[in-house]
Amino acid sequence: MMLQWTQLQWAWLWIPAILWLVVFHLRTLSDFPPRQRFVALLIRGIVLTLLIMAICGPVMLRSTSRKMIVFAIDQSESIDEAARETADEYLKQAIEQAEKDNAEVRFLPFDSTPRQLQSNWADQENPPADTDSEPASADVAEDETEDVSADSIATGEDEVPPPVPSPSEVDAEEAKRMGTDLAAAIQTAVASIPPSRVPRIVLMSDGNPTNGDGIAAATDAGVPVWTVPLPTRSEPEVQMAAVEAPTQVRQGEPFFVEVVVSSNRDTEGHVDLYRGDIQIGDVDAPPVKIKKGENRFRFQQTLLGQRQETFAARLRDCDDTLLDNNEAEAIVYASGKPRVLLIDSDPDETDSLRWALDEQSIDVDVRPPEGIPSDLSEMQGYECLILSNVPATSMTMRQMDLIGIYVQDLGGGLIMLGGDQAFGLGGYYRTQIEEILPVRSNFEKEREKPSLAMMLVIDKSGSMGGQKIELAKDAAQAAVELLGPKDAIGVIAFDGDSYTVSELRPTSDRGAISDAISTIEASGGTNMYPAMAEAYEALIGATAKLKHVILMTDGVSSPGDFQGVAGDMSASRITLSTVALGQGSSEDLLEELAQIGGGRYYFCDDPQSVPQVFAKETVEASKSAINELPFVPQLVRPTSVLDGIELDLSPLLLGYVVTRPKPTAEFILASESGDPLLVWWRYGLGMSVAFTSDAKNRWAGEWMTWPDFGTFWAQIIRHAMRKDDNRGVFVEVERDGNRTRVVMDAVDDNGRFIDEADTRLTVIDPRLKNEKIAMRQTAPGRYEASVETLRRGAYHFDIATNRMDGTSQRSSRGIAVGYPDELRLLPRGDELLRQIASVSRGRYDAPANSITEDDDRTARDPVPIWPWLLMAGLVLFIADVAFRRVEML
Repeated sequence: MMLQWTQLQWAWLWIPAILWLVVFHLRTLSDFPPRQRFVALLIRGIVLTLLIMAICGPVMLRSTSRKMIVFAIDQSESIDEAARETADEYLKQAIEQAEKDNAEVRFLPFDSTPRQLQSNWADQENPPADTDSEPASADVAEDETEDVSADSIATGEDEVPPPVPSPSEVDAEEAKRMGTDLAAAIQTAVASIPPSRVPRIVLMSDGNPTNGDGIAAATDAGVPVWTVPLPTRSEPEVQMAAVEAPTQVRQGEPFFVEVVVSSNRDTEGHVDLYRGDIQIGDVDAPPVKIKKGENRFRFQQTLLGQRQETFAARLRDCDDTLLDNNEAEAIVYASGKPRVLLIDSDPDETDSLRWALDEQSIDVDVRPPEGIPSDLSEMQGYECLILSNVPATSMTMRQMDLIGIYVQDLGGGLIMLGGDQAFGLGGYYRTQIEEILPVRSNFEKEREKPSLAMMLVIDKSGSMGGQKIELAKDAAQAAVELLGPKDAIGVIAFDGDSYTVSELRPTSDRGAISDAISTIEASGGTNMYPAMAEAYEALIGATAKLKHVILMTDGVSSPGDFQGVAGDMSASRITLSTVALGQGSSEDLLEELAQIGGGRYYFCDDPQSVPQVFAKETVEASKSAINELPFVPQLVRPTSVLDGIELDLSPLLLGYVVTRPKPTAEFILASESGDPLLVWWRYGLGMSVAFTSDAKNRWAGEWMTWPDFGTFWAQIIRHAMRKDDNRGVFVEVERDGNRTRVVMDAVDDNGRFIDEADTRLTVIDPRLKNEKIAMRQTAPGRYEASVETLRRGAYHFDIATNRMDGTSQRSSRGIAVGYPDELRLLPRGDELLRQIASVSRGRYDAPANSITEDDDRTARDPVPIWPWLLMAGLVLFIADVAFRRVEML
């Protein structure tokens, strides 16, 4: 027995209380005899002492051997139904033994995180679902809900069906199960046991954690951890364990890509290796033998021309249970000549530029707009991206975002060349690309250009609700901004009827027109003929030299004489362009109307591209974005980039796209009328360049015969491209669990370590989110950083090093993160479970009936004694009151 005080800070109250009692005793007017007064003072002192002792919270600690056992039960994805049955049978026996020996039990389910502590294993609110079973479809759930509701109405009961989890809740639950954290489970179990019980933890797992250090947690716990091994997966399982390849190779150097396949039984199947999107080897090759355990398949590869390549291996036609772990990837980086990706609407016209750059030791990969990369890994294989007469409508919003990340965060170069599909004519107004470029696509129209009257005919039917109508309104408002003050614009919206949103009026009243457009709301059916007729009538009376209609719909209209009104427009010199938004939007009819009306037809599968279409049409219809008068380029700002090039002797250029330079851009070359020809600026870590003429026969036919043509473009491209100088630099990327370690070793040209350099790592994750991390120096010339890589997909790393001597260096690497480690086919982690039991003085694989055996440990059970003190004080107080009613002799 041991006495302990829980609120001892209140003990000071005893001194003033006793002093007050003594003073009161000395000044009392009672006529009791002195002996009786002294006894009363003593009783009252004892009462006050007992009350203050009660306030101080005394507890009596008595020794107890009663146990509390917390079962930490692995519920992660690697635990299959057979393992759960094993765990349940063990728990059933353990619980019976605990009841016999009067031991308390608690249950802690865990996976990547510990769950809620439970007092009864049968009371699980959310038992793990069988991984092999498919979730009920939404249709089934709705049918069940309707049946329950019908039954409730029939019986007169207000029974409410159980709520169906939302997809986000299901995804979050699945994500939690894709991991095992033994350390967190041990720590949570220890914290849940009160000090009044002898603690014991029983850890039930397959011993294959994905997070945390279970041995360290068991060592620090100070509580015996008994470990019970659960069996690993028993179903047929084949997995792609890894694709092993060197992080960095030289151009043309042979290397091996090693594919590692694991299986829990002998089987056969196909192992396919892909280089990018192209399969290596014979597609119709017979299946290969896969033995139980680890299997390795080697493929010899070389990289010629590419700077970065992704190798992916996939399993198919195997006796398998889980399909999510049948693919793995590796990214290989190769040093060599700089590579440029040239995108052109007509690739056949790029031969002169490609040959000229090849002579300057720059590799050029030419593609049509359909070949614009859709993932960052592919784009990272190039130092510079050139868009030559490529419209914005040929790109998705994701591709534009990738280009933005490539330039801003990964230091890539972007060059846009002019043409009738570039800059404003390409619909780049208000896009991510225009944000990157050093020029603006909106400009003040030249006075001599003809004025334009344009009507926008926009579908506002019910199917246009949500994002579609908002993007259509944004597109219409952007069109208003792009027109000059002498132009006029009107807006008609239609559903089952037509509505004049804004009459045809000058764009000098932009604010009122934009406000009117913002009032459009989606509702009703689709009947576009009356709206087309109204647009035609509005433009007939206009005095503008150019007249144009843009018609957009996402559905099938009620019948009407569409061809007739389109023919009337054409006869009245009114051009008509049409936009089909999504499948099922009368594409054939709209294409025919555009041909009759002498305009252009657009199909927008993605509503996000609607603003680019409207911007492109508006600029093209205004006939003011191109200047095709021959001119000699004028040097505005001297630069070392053009050293050695005799611009004074350059031939004539025959035209360019009219743009405006941004305020902080470097304005290098101009036309004779002062418009930008060559402008560049730094955007984030990269650089973007605008050349408003072209490098093809239309405007640069004479330039292609100029002796400095190749030198000019090579020096511009080298100035804009990403500066990857890997001399003396070696970067290693290693993944361990959910973290990836990036290590860079650097030496100078003399072999000396580069120390105290400011080295920063930029990380782009699969969601295109970026994070900047300062790398720390851990040894001479060595810099390290650790990055959390939880998500599946490609991670891209850009390392920027600023040295003490003022020089800088950049390196780019990447890593492909495959399926979660929880899905890996691993043997049972018996050794780890043994070590956890050993360091914590527990037992490994003990039988369930021994779970309560004594180990000579005791706990101190606190028994509060303040109620007894309070009761004694109350009894003495009553005695004191009675004592003062009797006069002593």
